This record gives sequence, structure tokens and C-alpha cells, in this order.
Amino acid sequence: MPKIFYHHASGNTDVVDAVPGTSLMRAAVTNGVEGIIGECGGQAMCATCHVYIREDYLHSLPDMNEDEEEMLEVTSSPRDGQRSRLGCQIKVGPALEEIAVDVPLTQAEQ
Repeated sequence: MPKIFYHHASGNTDVVDAVPGTSLMRAAVTNGVEGIIGECGGQAMCATCHVYIREDYLHSLPDMNEDEEEMLEVTSSPRDGQRSRLGCQIKVGPALEEIAVDVPLTQAEQ
């Protein structure tokens, strides 16, 4: 079962075992991970599932589409180059059995 590590600024880490095909956003919301909101339900329309991918996992990710690129321009926490992705657009499974992300300090508009 794929494993997702959600690292928080507090130093705490939530570890979630996810069903293959589940997005980082859905796994976080389903398991009560603080800091991941997912207001739009995974449609790449709100940027409230913004995460910072840890460097070791960047090479394993699918390419970013135009919608995701556009939404990353309006995140509440600053964008961090290639590390910034929308959790709703990344699914775990055979090609991504493990991933670690840093959860931004804020997701909602201020």
C-alpha cells in the first residue's frame, strides 16, 4: 500500500497508507491531516491542497498541466518552484509507492 508522509512546520509528521489511485489531497482529507483543505474536491480550482514535494520525489511526478500551473499562481503560501504542486493532481500507486511532502503554513485566502 502506498505511503504518504505529510511533514508539518511544527515538526510533526502524519503518515498515511493510501489506496492506489488516491490523490495526496483525498488521502489527507480522508485521514484528517491538518493543513490540507481541498475545498473544490480535487478539480484543480482552489489551490487549498497546495503541498511542497520533497526533493527526492520530484523526478517521480507526472508533468504539471496548465490548470495546475495557473492555480499555483494564487496559493496562500508562497510558491516554491518545482516543489509546489496541488495535492489533488498527484496520485499514489505502482509508479509512486511513497512520497513525502511539506504542508504549507496556510491554505485559505487571508
